[in-house]
Amino acid sequence: MTYYIYHIPGKKIGVTRDLKHRVEDQQGYGPDEYDIIMKSDNIEYVSEQEIYLQKMYGYRVDETPYNELKFNTKEMNINITEATTTFPCPVNKLKGQLMDNIGMKWETDHGEFTINKHSIDWIMRNIQTSRYNTQRSYVYNKAFARFYDNHVTHDMLGGNLADAHMRERYPDQYNGKCRTGALSPTGVRQEKCANCDCPPTQFDLIREWADQRGLYEHGDPKTQSLKLVEEVGEICRAVLKDDIDEVIDGIGDAVVVLTNLAELHDVSIEECIASAYGVISKRTGKMVNGTFKKD
Repeated sequence: MTYYIYHIPGKKIGVTRDLKHRVEDQQGYGPDEYDIIMKSDNIEYVSEQEIYLQKMYGYRVDETPYNELKFNTKEMNINITEATTTFPCPVNKLKGQLMDNIGMKWETDHGEFTINKHSIDWIMRNIQTSRYNTQRSYVYNKAFARFYDNHVTHDMLGGNLADAHMRERYPDQYNGKCRTGALSPTGVRQEKCANCDCPPTQFDLIREWADQRGLYEHGDPKTQSLKLVEEVGEICRAVLKDDIDEVIDGIGDAVVVLTNLAELHDVSIEECIASAYGVISKRTGKMVNGTFKKD
């Protein structure tokens, strides 16, 4: 059997046994939009070269080598749109289907996804029942892409790439090449590095404080939302009074509430910040009456 390593310039490097089916039919690229880098009947060699070339070209590196993937002849018939990936089963039967399809890959507008033990955990936490058919379920592709980018970075490197020393040790992983266009990494709690003495972040301390007081176990997002409105009101009053101490106090209290509100929605404050920055970083506009007005 012949295995092909193909290159879609600016997108990815991959391996397949069937170029037409995998690259053209599934991913939608024409014959003139990709190159064949090499071919071989040695699956171990091809698998090693795929990972080597992915690193060399600066693309995302597959978690599982090609020769270790489980190819299921009964792959799920998923439906992919710009916004979502829909699975052909209800939520209560999805995990078994995912486990049976470990190694399955598919392309979205936000990049290629792979079913593995980590992505299964994320899918099961974020899966939604279809509003049109209760026997189907879906996830949002952009959120999945954000998790996928950063899960690999966080687990493989074992630390917080936002730290300067981590950026120096792993410059290739902190290059802004994440799929969602946000900060790299995004959606990952900034935890203490395993191999150094850097302190926990302020967000970590806030979460620890809240968790110790039972806020995440018994808290109510609606109550926290009202608390946020209260804190914003205090900030506004402090600004009108030109009371800088109260401004600092109010902003700090608001950040605490936002951190906990995010946690109660099963996301991190880091993810929310990075998602917002991924949007505003591309905006253009001008200042009008003290406010930035986007074009």
